[in-house]
Amino acid sequence: MDIGYVISDSMKYPSTNWKNVIILGLLFMFSFLIVPLFLLYGYVFRVIKASLAGIEDLPDFEEWGEMLVDGIKLFLVHIIYMLPAMILVIYSIFAFAMALHSFSNLNPTTTLNPTLIYSLIGGSAAVGLVLAAIYSLIIYPIMTVGIGNMAFHNGDLGSAFKIGDILTIISEIGWVDLIIWYVAMIIICITIFVAGTIIAMIPLLGWLLLTLIVYPYLYLFFGRALAWLYASAFTEEYEP
Repeated sequence: MDIGYVISDSMKYPSTNWKNVIILGLLFMFSFLIVPLFLLYGYVFRVIKASLAGIEDLPDFEEWGEMLVDGIKLFLVHIIYMLPAMILVIYSIFAFAMALHSFSNLNPTTTLNPTLIYSLIGGSAAVGLVLAAIYSLIIYPIMTVGIGNMAFHNGDLGSAFKIGDILTIISEIGWVDLIIWYVAMIIICITIFVAGTIIAMIPLLGWLLLTLIVYPYLYLFFGRALAWLYASAFTEEYEP
């Protein structure tokens, strides 16, 4: 896979239609209302499907009902894949709360060492957070290919969880190429996020630019790059 081309093409892709970027930004702005969040996810999923179909321009905002359903599906995929990590995080929060409670309620005359109890329970919480982070780092690229598989099969939710098929596709992509793509996405997304945070320091205008341009741009960039990653499994010699 030509990662250089994938990155350059994906970075240029949102500029094919700035109006749609801003519409996506408006959905992001009102994502706290839940429905716009699902529509945002649905549009990103439509970007992946359109890119896999060889369409070079951003897809239109139409068939909103279908887009909403696709967004809910994409949200469910994230929830199901990340459920173990979420359980570990919840456990860690609960364990840390228990540590604070135990430390604050121990009788000073007790023979137990309060610092030891606090350290044991707090350490358990830290281990839970570390395990959640490790799980997320490992499962996310697999989930990404699963999303590509769902898009390839026209939104079939079950296709996102066919682990055997997904692992076969990853073997065709190449584990090394997948890891390189994954690391590149992390670096680029963090860079854009940091740049966006700096832009947001500009009163009002910065917040508008961050919401209407930077964040939707990031979503579209990632959706396009995901499609290229998945498509690379189906060519013997990857040439975008």
